[in-house]
Amino acid sequence: WYGVGGGAPASSKAVGQLHVQNGTLRNQDNQTVQLKGVSSHGLAWYPEYVNEDAFRTLRDDWGVNVVRLANYTEEWGGYCSGGSQEQLKEKIDEGVKAATDLGMYVIIDWHILSDKNPMTHESEAEQFFDEMSSKYAQNDNVIYEICNEPQDSPWATVIKPYAEQIIPVIRKHSPNAVVLVGTN
Repeated sequence: WYGVGGGAPASSKAVGQLHVQNGTLRNQDNQTVQLKGVSSHGLAWYPEYVNEDAFRTLRDDWGVNVVRLANYTEEWGGYCSGGSQEQLKEKIDEGVKAATDLGMYVIIDWHILSDKNPMTHESEAEQFFDEMSSKYAQNDNVIYEICNEPQDSPWATVIKPYAEQIIPVIRKHSPNAVVLVGTN
């Protein structure tokens, strides 16, 4: 669904809090919602593309209604591998603000491509999502992706227990937020 949607520009206003009902993503008016968007790639690598002007172009010219802020954990400049956590969080804040101001949804992504196993940085993920979900508790346009691209991680013994640990951390502050859980 990260493919670009053509046609008319997305609305300049987000349609409110999303929820999942019977396997279908719906807005606050219970209408089916299709997210059309792009990912930022690594926040540490291409921070210049996380801003209101870039998001406006994506929204108005490409029909995008969601932007994923890819926060890599292990790669060069990663959140858990020597990257500046404060700078990455500032970039997330800039992205959330831009998306919110433009009426777009935004995904805060914990991108574990190189770690492969979400348990590798579970304590850091808990702290990160506690901070993010507390900070953005009033934003009805924020979606949390707790482990993008886990690899060689069995669902029952790794991914599900990790999700069962992280999701309550988010729910403590943002009980109605949509949470994405990646699989192999």
